[in-house]
Amino acid sequence: MLLSLDDPLWPTLEGGYRMPYDVAEALKAMQAGDDVWHELWEELHHQGDVGVASYAAVPQLVHLLGGADDSREEDFYALIALIELERHRLHNPPLPDWLAASYHDAWAQLPAIAARDLQGPLDPVMLESVFAVLALAKGQLRLGALLLQMDSSEADEWLEERLGWSEVYGADA
Repeated sequence: MLLSLDDPLWPTLEGGYRMPYDVAEALKAMQAGDDVWHELWEELHHQGDVGVASYAAVPQLVHLLGGADDSREEDFYALIALIELERHRLHNPPLPDWLAASYHDAWAQLPAIAARDLQGPLDPVMLESVFAVLALAKGQLRLGALLLQMDSSEADEWLEERLGWSEVYGADA
């Protein structure tokens, strides 16, 4: 069951700084049309740390922005992917039992949401974030991490070193 944004539990949940962060307030502001992505990035993740507030935000983000007519941006995919990736770090808290069903349900919805977005034009960074979410949704943690963390210059360097890309495919490929 999706936690109501008015539930008194929200202010007690810890974010990326290991301090209580009431993400419900930012989600309400998002619902009202405010751009709160910077705050969500800042509060839900810090140097590999995430908290239960981070996990609880995922089903809400999918609920708020996962509709067929909703406009999603890179932040939607990248933040959700990062939270899922960091959830697996040994030092981060486990997913609480009371949140597990809605969290996993949100992740089950993400491939269909991503498939809709793949039908339109996507810039390379958005495409990498969408692919990272798809990999993570299919249980491919390492591939998701690679897609999320490797920037285009690192990919170019790897392709050149491992495959001799410019010699095999040409400099413009």
